[in-house]
Amino acid sequence: MNIDYSEKIPNNVNLSNDRRLQRALERWQPEYLNWWNDLGPDKGKELEVYLRTAISVEKEGWAHFDFVRMPEYRWGIFLAPAEENRKIGFGQHLGEDAWQEVPGEYRGELRRLIVTQGDTEPASVEQQRLLGHTCPSLYDLRNLFQVNVEEGRHLWAMVYLLHAYFGRDGREEAEEMLERHSGDPDKPRILQAFNEKTPDWLSFFMFTYFTDRDGKFQLASLAESGFDPLSRTCRFMLTEEAHHMFVGETGVGRVVQRTCDLMKEHDTDDVRPFGGIDLKTLQKYLNFHFSVSCDLFGQELSTNAANYYNMGIKGRYNESKIQDDHQLYDSAYSVMECKDDKISMAEVPELNSVNERLRDDYIEDSELGLRRWNKIIEDAGIDFRFSLPHRAFHREIGQFASVQADPGLLLQKEKSIASLLSLSSCAFIDRKLLPGYIQYNFSFSLNNYTDFLREKHERAYLSFRHIQFPGKV
Repeated sequence: MNIDYSEKIPNNVNLSNDRRLQRALERWQPEYLNWWNDLGPDKGKELEVYLRTAISVEKEGWAHFDFVRMPEYRWGIFLAPAEENRKIGFGQHLGEDAWQEVPGEYRGELRRLIVTQGDTEPASVEQQRLLGHTCPSLYDLRNLFQVNVEEGRHLWAMVYLLHAYFGRDGREEAEEMLERHSGDPDKPRILQAFNEKTPDWLSFFMFTYFTDRDGKFQLASLAESGFDPLSRTCRFMLTEEAHHMFVGETGVGRVVQRTCDLMKEHDTDDVRPFGGIDLKTLQKYLNFHFSVSCDLFGQELSTNAANYYNMGIKGRYNESKIQDDHQLYDSAYSVMECKDDKISMAEVPELNSVNERLRDDYIEDSELGLRRWNKIIEDAGIDFRFSLPHRAFHREIGQFASVQADPGLLLQKEKSIASLLSLSSCAFIDRKLLPGYIQYNFSFSLNNYTDFLREKHERAYLSFRHIQFPGKV
C-alpha cells in the first residue's frame, strides 16, 4: 500500500478521487505552512536535514531517508492497511462490522477525541521551537527535527479525519488547531501539559520519554476504535511514535552516564562545579514530567471514558489481548481513593475506571526506562536509584488534585515544591546542556554547523550518514 507522492498532498487514501475534499485540504495546506514557518523550529528553514519520510504503510520498508529542507518536507495523509471484515472489539457494538462512516449518534464524541489528540501535535512543536539554539550535538538536532516533522504529520492525520468526515464543523476545528498556541494566555492548547515550557534539552528528553509515552497509550486506545478510519490512522502513527520515546530514553541515559562519570572522576555527588547535572536534580525533572503526564489520562473515575468505551469509539490498551467479556457491565477494578487524608484501594465498576487502567498500564511501561537508567548508576557503583513519584504527587486533575503529597506519598499540609524543578534549576540545566556536555561530545549549534562538518569524527556511533555531507545537517 504505497503512498502517492505525485500529489500536492502525499496520501494513500485516493484523495484525487474526492475533489471537494482535496480542495479543502489544499486550502488548509498554506495555513499549515505559515504556522510552521512562524512557530516551527526557529531559524531551521534553510537547513537541509537528513529526515525519515514515510513512503509506505507496510511493515517492511515503510520509510525513506534523504536530505530535505523542513518547509519542503512532504507532510501527508497515511492510513494503515485495512483489515478485511474488521469487527468492533468492545462495548455495546461488540462483534458488529467496524464503521467506515461516522455514526450520527457518536459524531460529537468522536470529533472531541480527534480534536483533543490533534491539538497535542502542533503544541509540542511550539514548545520545542527554540531548542536548536542550544543543541548538545548534531545527532540531537537531527532527532529534534525528526520528532518535529512527524508531530506535524500527525496533525495532518487528524486534520484529514476532520475534513473528510465532519464537514464544516471539522474544517473549523482544523483551523482552530492552528489558532491555539502553547502557553498562549488567550488561546492556549487544550491540555495543560502542552502549555508547559520546554526550555532546555533535559526537559525535551523527559518530555519525549514521559509525555510522548502518554501519546503511545492514547493512540493505542484510539487504534481499537470501531470507527475504522480513526483506527487505521492511529495504527500508523504508532509506528512513528516509537522513535520519539527512543530519543527520550537514550537522551536521559546519556545524561545519567555523564553524571556518573563525573561523580567517579571527582569522587563527589556535587558535580555542578565540574559541569555536571547532579542526580537529585535529574530526579526532580523526572518528578515533574511524570506527574504532568499522569494528568493527561484524566479523572480516575470518568463517565466520559465509560461512554467512549461503551460506544465502541475508544478502547483499552491492547484490548484484544485482555481476557474478559470486553463490555465490562458487571466487572470491577481496583483504584486508589483518598478519604479522610488516607489513601487506600477500592473496588469500583470497571467501566468507569477505563482511564485509571490506562494510567496503570502507562506507569508500568514508564518503569522500564527507569530500570535502564538505574542500571547505568548501579554499574558505576553509585548508591542512588531513580524512582517514579507516587501518582498522587503534583496532580492537577482527578481526586488527587486536592491532595498534598510528596513523591513518596507522605501527605502534607502544603504542596511539595522541593521535589520539583525550579526556575533556577532550569537556568542551570540550560547552561549545562550546551554543546559538549552529554555523550557524543562535539560542539554544535545552529550557528556553527558548517564549521562542525569540517571536523573528522571516527567513533563508531558518529558514523551517521547525515553528518558526512558538508553544508548539511
